[in-house]
Amino acid sequence: MQVELQCRSRPSTEAISHDRQDQVEQFFKSGHTNNWAVLVCTSRFWFNYRHVANTLSVYRSVKRLGIPDSHIVLMLADDMACNSRNPKPATVFSHKNMELNVYGDDVEVDYRSYEVTVENFLRVLTGRIPPSTPRSKRLLSDDKSNILMYMTGHGGNGFLKFQDSEEITNVELADAFEQMWQKRRYNELLFIIDTCQGASMYERFYSPNIMALASSQVGEDSLSHQPDLGIGVHLMDRYTFYVLEFLEEIHPASQTNMNDLFQVCPKSLCVSTPGHRTDLFQRDPQNVLITDFFGSVRKVEITTETISLDPNLVILESRTPKDEITTEALKYAEQLPVAQIIHQKPKQKDWHPPGGFILGLWALIIMVFFKTYGIKHMKHIF
Repeated sequence: MQVELQCRSRPSTEAISHDRQDQVEQFFKSGHTNNWAVLVCTSRFWFNYRHVANTLSVYRSVKRLGIPDSHIVLMLADDMACNSRNPKPATVFSHKNMELNVYGDDVEVDYRSYEVTVENFLRVLTGRIPPSTPRSKRLLSDDKSNILMYMTGHGGNGFLKFQDSEEITNVELADAFEQMWQKRRYNELLFIIDTCQGASMYERFYSPNIMALASSQVGEDSLSHQPDLGIGVHLMDRYTFYVLEFLEEIHPASQTNMNDLFQVCPKSLCVSTPGHRTDLFQRDPQNVLITDFFGSVRKVEITTETISLDPNLVILESRTPKDEITTEALKYAEQLPVAQIIHQKPKQKDWHPPGGFILGLWALIIMVFFKTYGIKHMKHIF
């Protein structure tokens, strides 16, 4: 967990007595102390390139906002970066200008290829995994964890396909979340799914403290975005594209709330109708910060006061420092200007004649030669 430090000179004891007690009490009453992310791409094969790009783009965003790899479970059903059809090996791009490689240099994939199954996914959620499973493949959350769960792939009314060979139903997913709640594996959970008829996947949820978003309503398709002629496939899905465009404006100390996230992709942009469900969530979405799920940063003020942690929260007498030291507040480093990158016009590619053009040109030359000199001179060509 990253920490933002802000050092200030020591205030007077009279001014901080009551306020400091309230702050300390509120801190220890908080039900949220850590963040986790479970990011799942369920599709394989080259024509599903966009689903891998969706997941890796969300992975990059949550890492930028402070969630470390140790608190991310990344599941990719196919390795597009190393696919033989990829014209740029070891890269995955989410925009046709090819400026931002979301695969990056430090991606840590926890479940890949045929490890991405319904069974393994449910085992990760419920914690029912073999003792030999390494820590990187475990969701080690607790009752004070906020969990972001993102899923993308091909789905239908009440199901999401895994690997084109099996599927998980909305009932199975709802029961898995109930097991997580009963086993105290989360404090609050944000579920986001980008698939056709995505809203059907959260219809059966019944566990507390779950907020859900989907890219499309029942009976609607979730459409792709950013076609690339060089690669031959679409690079992203529309809903995830606009969600990520929204997240690029978020920084670790941002005060943007969940109501703003609900509005990022209207039907005029997504073509489908995004949906959300908040009736199971105890807090008002307007009071829920985006960074409560997508980030993992806590503000900490350094104070010279000694505060007891007993039930009465009595403030002990503090020692007067010899020298009061005041330093400037630390600032976040400037992030990669992705918002500018994704709005750039794609670079003009060098023109190369297609293979059919070359073949046709040779055929024309042979026909002209044959018509001019006759068949007896054809042997000079070969």
